[in-house]
Amino acid sequence: MGLSDIRGLLLDMDGVLGVSWRPLPGAAAAVWNLRAAGLPVRVITNTTAKSRGDIAAGLREHGFDFADDELLTASVLAGAYLRAEHPAARVFLLGDAQPADLEGVRLVGLDDEPEVVLVSGADESFVFDTLNRVYRALLDGAALVAMHRNLSWMTHQGERLDAGAYVLGLERAAGRTAVVTGKPAPESFVAGLEALGLPAEHVAMVGDDIENDVLAAQAVGISGVLVRTGKFREEKLAGASGAPDHVIDSLADLPGLLGL
Repeated sequence: MGLSDIRGLLLDMDGVLGVSWRPLPGAAAAVWNLRAAGLPVRVITNTTAKSRGDIAAGLREHGFDFADDELLTASVLAGAYLRAEHPAARVFLLGDAQPADLEGVRLVGLDDEPEVVLVSGADESFVFDTLNRVYRALLDGAALVAMHRNLSWMTHQGERLDAGAYVLGLERAAGRTAVVTGKPAPESFVAGLEALGLPAEHVAMVGDDIENDVLAAQAVGISGVLVRTGKFREEKLAGASGAPDHVIDSLADLPGLLGL
């Protein structure tokens, strides 16, 4: 798919703008150039360890001029889903997500017979006893909602296991399929299109994850651009379930790809 008709952009954060909160070379300048050309830009991220406000503030400190509401996070999308589909339900939160992004969601402990188990990013709370109690809650009828299916994420020390591996195990053990609110759920990209106010054919998604960022966006009609930064690996590209529309070395090359 060509990029001559692109009028807006969705950018992944980890692995595209930076790694472990360290900006990648040329990324901030690329975002500035995109904005200077009149292209609206939104960040769509599965990062859950910080609230949307804290993420936006951190990006601004590193030269990325994003307002809070220009970030679409898996936590914010999860809050919207739960308010709509499970209003007033007792929700147990597993993982690192911040309650600030879950306004209006009734968070409870495992002793309070949760009606929904909400899985966010993996952290030190993913221990056997907690996971086993979550499993029993699912067997007792609790719904399973996951903020994302990321198997790993890139840090400056290398790749780190993420919640997707645990979600797969819980699904298999409990005979349940999780509702996913962040990428690669189609609804997350639709939310991005709505935030931009543009149809899919005029939007490109830039990410370092071939499956969850790029191919998932292409599935809803968005152009997919894969960057060779973050957790990109040639073997993952070769073994992927499809091909990206474009592959570039880094976000710094995107303005050139767009002819800016």
